[in-house]
Amino acid sequence: MPVSIAVAMWFWGRVKGPEPVRVLSRLAMIVFCQATAVVMVFVMVNNANLIYGSWDDLLGTGNHVRAVPPVPPQEPAAPAPSGQATATAAAGGGGTQAGDAAAHPPANKVQQSFRGVDDPKVPGDVQKTDLKGQLSGVDGEVLVWLPPQYNDPAFKDKRFPVVELIPGYPGSSSTWYGTLKVSEQLKPLMQQGKVAPFILVSPRTLLLGNRTDAGCTDVPGKVNADTWLTRDVPQMILDNFRADPSADRWAIAGYSAGAHCATKLSLAHPNRYRAGVSLSGYNDPATEKDSLVGKDPALREANNPVTIVKGAAQPPKVALYISGNKGDGYEDGQAIATAAKAPTTVQVVETTGPHSSDVWKGMVPGVFEWLTGIIPAQ
Repeated sequence: MPVSIAVAMWFWGRVKGPEPVRVLSRLAMIVFCQATAVVMVFVMVNNANLIYGSWDDLLGTGNHVRAVPPVPPQEPAAPAPSGQATATAAAGGGGTQAGDAAAHPPANKVQQSFRGVDDPKVPGDVQKTDLKGQLSGVDGEVLVWLPPQYNDPAFKDKRFPVVELIPGYPGSSSTWYGTLKVSEQLKPLMQQGKVAPFILVSPRTLLLGNRTDAGCTDVPGKVNADTWLTRDVPQMILDNFRADPSADRWAIAGYSAGAHCATKLSLAHPNRYRAGVSLSGYNDPATEKDSLVGKDPALREANNPVTIVKGAAQPPKVALYISGNKGDGYEDGQAIATAAKAPTTVQVVETTGPHSSDVWKGMVPGVFEWLTGIIPAQ
């Protein structure tokens, strides 16, 4: 912006020609300075909050759906109660459990290459890979952080629990690390034994162009977002890291639109996740005006967590932590708690403050201490 102002001042008295031409030229200089100021403020806000990961995401020109193939059914899971299949179908996804993924690996096991994240706000120990989803047809980056114990020789034969981190909409796969400082906050707590040594995984969720939220759902002919998050990404983690394949050792967490995803996916896939964390989420997909799911009445109803809980033939063995201010997720959490039956457990926490990353960032230590109570260190 200082450059644009300096240029305008330089040319202000040097504009020649008839009076109308000089007036229009100077007006154009003013508009140029204002536009530059707006862009600069936006870039500063975006860099501080990592809302968009690229210009394609901002402009809605990025499309990460390579294809929308039919999703193969999950492998049968012997220990899973029959009601879980009903819940999975209701949510519009076809996820397998983490244990099945290890016992029945896909024909093409993929070893990924990882690199650092080219973003000064993201810690240097966060790794990034570009994944081509075998089942979903989705291509996107996945960020991974390994706990301090992972490379400790004393833990060389250990497998680690995993938490998938889902950003809001719009949101970047870097937001949890760069804005919420999840790894920086948890590393000392893990070293002190207060938090279990979770592998943290944050996949891309902005999959469609035209500023459309996929809603973490498989939408026929549009996107297999559920399959991307619950099958392709977990399988990649199992293929490349010493991740525990047991569903009892996996969780999923999100904020805002990502909180809706975390609640819905954990309830719909109890043979994949033991716990779900929702920070200022919602139940009705149409709460997000750009939601593809919210525009379809059948999908909108099927992907409401209350519908999933009520429709399960047997209550899913899932522990939920749901936080929100009144009018911003708290009542939605209470609705799920009212509908839930054992062994589903729901802890609803009322918060204060705005719908912002500052609130969620401050909740990270407490949330992961709660998660450690559900998925303890081994």
